[in-house]
Amino acid sequence: TRALARLGESGLSTKDPLQAYMAEVQRHPLLTREEEVALARKYRETGDVGAAYRLVASNLRLVVKLAHEYHRNPLSLLDLVQEGNIGLMQAVKKYDPERGVKLSSYAAWWIRAYILRYIMDNWKMVKLGTTEAQRKLFFKLRQEQEKLIAQGFEASPKLLAERLNVSEQDVVEMDQRLGHDEVSIDAPLRGDEDSGATRADRYLPSTSMPADERLGAEQLKALFHEKLAEFAQTLEGKERFIFEKRLVSDEPLTLQDIGDKYGVSRERARQIEAALIKRMREFMRERIPDFDLVATPKESA
Repeated sequence: TRALARLGESGLSTKDPLQAYMAEVQRHPLLTREEEVALARKYRETGDVGAAYRLVASNLRLVVKLAHEYHRNPLSLLDLVQEGNIGLMQAVKKYDPERGVKLSSYAAWWIRAYILRYIMDNWKMVKLGTTEAQRKLFFKLRQEQEKLIAQGFEASPKLLAERLNVSEQDVVEMDQRLGHDEVSIDAPLRGDEDSGATRADRYLPSTSMPADERLGAEQLKALFHEKLAEFAQTLEGKERFIFEKRLVSDEPLTLQDIGDKYGVSRERARQIEAALIKRMREFMRERIPDFDLVATPKESA
């Protein structure tokens, strides 16, 4: 953003770059709802860069606020802010003012997603841990907590430790590190029968967010499911079977099951699945910008 560019030019002379950046951000006024809608329509209809800039600039405070939620030493808060700003710009590109959702609500999920991707890309620097238990907790803890709550259980450290086969201390430490508003961008497809969630829903933002932000996420969810259904219609034979019975099934078949059905080896079944996932990603990337941020299926047996 221009704010970041100005910081690079003038902020280095200050002792506190973050303070200099915040001073720059405060220079940009907040928009009224009417101004926001008018600018968003102008950008969608004409591609006016000035309109997009005003939309981004008026929401830079939101990026800083969300970056603070995920800030853990030794990560730089400014680095998190910069990644969040990229997410904000992507949200502005895709924002539809006719849906009745405020830009800040819609953008919050994309800002979080970019920040989390940065954290995951800098795994060793964050020092979340390199053991199998810690890696499992990083990706699975929030999902398991939501599943237990949906089933009517208290998500206590003891029960979570038993379910995830880790120590209670590991659960407590990771819970503190993750905070309470984490978004799962690397959760598996498996669904929660009691909560009604589908495996495909696991590609999408957690619902444990404020109601207004959830409205923004619903736009992404609706688009995702619409395009996923379109992709399914392009498949036949083995690919259609693997898609329905493994990739989006609540009780996915194993690669061995698929190999036995079609008289091929487990490795050949894996190759077919890998090619299918690649095609699906390419299909979705063409229709949903930054699809990889909301869908990263994990290979399993």
